[in-house]
Amino acid sequence: MKKLFAAIVVLVAVIAGLMVWNHQLTAKQSAISSTKTLVIYNWGDYIDPSLIKKFEKQTGYQVDYETFDSNEAMLTKIEQGGTRYDLVVPSEYTIQRMKKEHLIQPLNHRKIPNMKYLAPQFLNQSFDPHNKYSVPYFWGTLGIVYNDQLVKNPPKHWTDLWKSEYRNQEMLYDSARDMMAIALITQDHSVNTTNYGELKAAEQKLRGLSGNAKAVVADEMKMYMKQDEAAIGIAYSGDAAEMMDVNPHLHYIVPSEGSNIWYDNFVIPKSAKNVKAANAFINFMLEPKNAAQNADYVGYATPNQAAMKYLDKSVTSNKAFYPDKQTMKHLQVYRDLPKKVNQEYNDLFLEFKMFVK
Repeated sequence: MKKLFAAIVVLVAVIAGLMVWNHQLTAKQSAISSTKTLVIYNWGDYIDPSLIKKFEKQTGYQVDYETFDSNEAMLTKIEQGGTRYDLVVPSEYTIQRMKKEHLIQPLNHRKIPNMKYLAPQFLNQSFDPHNKYSVPYFWGTLGIVYNDQLVKNPPKHWTDLWKSEYRNQEMLYDSARDMMAIALITQDHSVNTTNYGELKAAEQKLRGLSGNAKAVVADEMKMYMKQDEAAIGIAYSGDAAEMMDVNPHLHYIVPSEGSNIWYDNFVIPKSAKNVKAANAFINFMLEPKNAAQNADYVGYATPNQAAMKYLDKSVTSNKAFYPDKQTMKHLQVYRDLPKKVNQEYNDLFLEFKMFVK
């Protein structure tokens, strides 16, 4: 019996030892894995997949790529904690909020030497002075897409959208901030106004579009415009480029009186596990040839001035996608607004949508 008991004790000790060894080995493998893995959280279809493969081959890092469909969805997930993202691509107003909530960490510019290729006008923006937290990825505008087969007199200004000749021909964009901005601009107000009276007046202005509205849509906009199912649409420049690649009768304009200019940027979350890999990826994407290849694939404007020479001149000379200095002067960046004001934008836009129906 004593021998049997001793044997059991030895067996238990061996099993315990194996469990400890296995735990240590798993922890070690996990640590090694985390140092060789880069987890990116980006918008859908917003990078050339071949560049990810190229980065993996050049560096030995393994990239895990996840996507989101709105700044709000991304922010909610980051705020909840427990995420493993090393690199995220939010828009400018979201970066302001992430800074306030201490969700992102300052960058070490010495680790990203290719920032030297970025055009000065896209650096040191109001939402992130001196680019302490962010690196420009893409930029673009909000504008009007029209079909030259379905429109006799193409729109040139936001106020043209209210013309009776466009009755039941316009696809409006399902975005409170963007549609309210259009109305605010026609009334000479800031797209960042917090004045409820101005917001209410903008909603009343939008109601005048109800007769011209064919529908209020989001991503479906691209399908409708590609297939000649609508004459006019409100769209972002990159989406417009995608539509125009498919349908040669489509054109994109940015009203000279002003519009929204947006910036999507790389940031590193405070919870990032692999900052070294994140810096390496940002620097890789800033290589001029890589930036040009990515811009060709995505269709949005690149802030990388050294990449411009690798892009087709028909693209870089197109004022719809690379507006002239005069137009740029009138473009406004969205600011992060107080939650109460954001809710007012959303509520008033919802009232408008209900009026359209």
